[in-house]
Amino acid sequence: MKREETVDYHIKSAWHAISRMYNQKAAQQDFTTSIGFVLININSKEGTPATKIAPMMGLEARSLTRMLKNMEEKGLIFKKPDPIDKRSVRIFLTEEGKKKKEISVKTIKNFNVLVREHVSEEELDLFFSVFQKINQVIDLINSETLNPTPYDNKKVYEL
Repeated sequence: MKREETVDYHIKSAWHAISRMYNQKAAQQDFTTSIGFVLININSKEGTPATKIAPMMGLEARSLTRMLKNMEEKGLIFKKPDPIDKRSVRIFLTEEGKKKKEISVKTIKNFNVLVREHVSEEELDLFFSVFQKINQVIDLINSETLNPTPYDNKKVYEL
């Protein structure tokens, strides 16, 4: 099978192209796509518990901790103790963080508008349906990895 015939090749190459495009836009405003995605996941009025951001983005907490520190140093966010759970910290956007969040949201919306100008609703519905099925296959593979089907040892080598 050629790489151009694999599903993951097309997903990865499309994502890299999108990521490069977003990074070029973000770089013009002195931030990164990753920072933009974090900003989008922070509630502009109430802040967001630090522990909730990583799972929303599919990140490991360690990776997010470094990014939040960097964002705080750049003056995009600040931290406050959670008024309900004093052990927890909430992340809030500074005025500069709110501006960068707005830029991120606009960039994503503009890209999606352009895609919808070139791709019909029927094609998008099919696209979303296919991705939903791909995610189901991934979930199936992951569940089999966690709970492998027991082998009949006598048949393992009888291929």
